[in-house]
Amino acid sequence: MHDGILIGEGVVLDARPASFATRALGALLDVTVTAVLLFVVSLLVTASPLMVDLQWGSALLIVLVVVLLVGLPVTVETLSRGRSLGKLAAGIRVVRDDGGPVHVRHALVRALVGVGELWLTLGAVALVASLANAKGKRLGDMLAGTYAIRVRGGRGWSVPLMMPPQLAGWARTADMRRLPDGLALAARQLLDRAPRLAPVSRARLADELAARVEAYVAPGPPPGTPAEAFLHAVLYERRDRELAQSRRERERASRLGTTLHRLPYAVPDPRS
Repeated sequence: MHDGILIGEGVVLDARPASFATRALGALLDVTVTAVLLFVVSLLVTASPLMVDLQWGSALLIVLVVVLLVGLPVTVETLSRGRSLGKLAAGIRVVRDDGGPVHVRHALVRALVGVGELWLTLGAVALVASLANAKGKRLGDMLAGTYAIRVRGGRGWSVPLMMPPQLAGWARTADMRRLPDGLALAARQLLDRAPRLAPVSRARLADELAARVEAYVAPGPPPGTPAEAFLHAVLYERRDRELAQSRRERERASRLGTTLHRLPYAVPDPRS
């Protein structure tokens, strides 16, 4: 197996790269949208009073081109966690090599290199690099440590998370730090694929990931706890805590919104 998220001992977990056709469709949509924006901006700048001064007009045009070719893609990919308009339409997402979401650094490297391999060479360099790479990476992906995966049309998780009854009390009181995105994803994928793995590989992978996850949990699980049960308990409890935190934040925002619609000292506003 050559695709997926690489964890210790060279073991790969399933996170298959998007097909070349899907990546090409997403890139084409992104390039088309950007080209249209460039055309519209060029017309506006040309019609602007600043064009009376050729120097100011040229400087403004250069700034706007940089914003559209670098600033806009970096902002969109960072805020959407790897999903531009074209990628959203194609059902793909850019992730780090470990499966985690991209950050500003990754998006910036991809955008800067993309100016050369997508725009200055009309996509020829990106095409050759993508076809030659096992994961379909272009040069920007190779330098940023990212690749594109398909996120739409999948079957979802076949094995639901469950809280082992014997670990419920321990999980409620344990201190669980936030897991790195790549590690949490690797653990979830292992639990989903466990029934289809060979017993020896299944046990080795579960023990390895449990050891890595245990570094973020205190105190550790009761002695003799099976590795898969431990991973189920941590991911289940982690999900419940995040849902509870999200619910508390929504309730707090709702209370603050109600307060903001009142006069000082909580006196009802007669105009409302």
